[in-house]
Amino acid sequence: MIELALIQTCTPDDQTEALAHLAPLIERAAADGAQLIVTPECSNLMECRAEQKAKKIVTQDQDVCVQGLTHLAKHLGVPILMGSAIVRHNSDNKSVNRAFLFDAHGQIRASYDKIHLFDADTPDGRSYRESHSISPGHQAVISEVLGTQLGLSICYDVRFAALYRLLAKQGAQIFAVNAAFTVPTGQAHWEVLLRARAIETGAFIIAAAQGGAHMDGRTTYGHSLIVNPWGQIIARLDHDQPDILRATLDLSEVSKARQAMPCLQHDRDFSL
Repeated sequence: MIELALIQTCTPDDQTEALAHLAPLIERAAADGAQLIVTPECSNLMECRAEQKAKKIVTQDQDVCVQGLTHLAKHLGVPILMGSAIVRHNSDNKSVNRAFLFDAHGQIRASYDKIHLFDADTPDGRSYRESHSISPGHQAVISEVLGTQLGLSICYDVRFAALYRLLAKQGAQIFAVNAAFTVPTGQAHWEVLLRARAIETGAFIIAAAQGGAHMDGRTTYGHSLIVNPWGQIIARLDHDQPDILRATLDLSEVSKARQAMPCLQHDRDFSL
């Protein structure tokens, strides 16, 4: 059993303010008995205005919010998955959208750079080009936490089922899908995509989300969800406000779902 807490936030456009926004929610989750705490995508900074964003992004070692969460994990003695932070990439002028898994000692247990970048024009008339400022990752990541295997993913990754299937075959029993979904795509696709990934892999899906109106003018969908390996929603927030979503994960449900529907064993080669 894992006592899980997802933190839903409306992250500001400044790393210091972002940490001040996150810390009380994380501390409350830990006080209530959470054994694993998860935050959304862009937990350190929500800023889509290119010029302002470029001035604010720093390396992970310089980022106040990233470093603050390492200290919180150590102080609270609880692993924290920072859904992602936008941090400077040392090798070029771009940044990376990077998830961090901090263990209960405040050490980085794993990190994952978002592979699939959101370049799209949404139905509300907004245009997003994440690749203009973000370098994509090239490595899928799975990590041990609390005696199980956690697969890492970020937001737009959820539309690429092959990533989750690969990690499930490598032993992932839980998938984090930490996000900052737009409102129109969230209303249309958020729940169905998360349930589909759970059903296909027989794994828990834990999806901490950004929600509400941000300082840069964008609005995110919220509605954080936890889905069991049979595709059933076991916990949800029906709003876009900052909040904590809790659930108890019974990992025996993974083996039960995979025995009942052994899809991961039935891949076949085929041609077109």
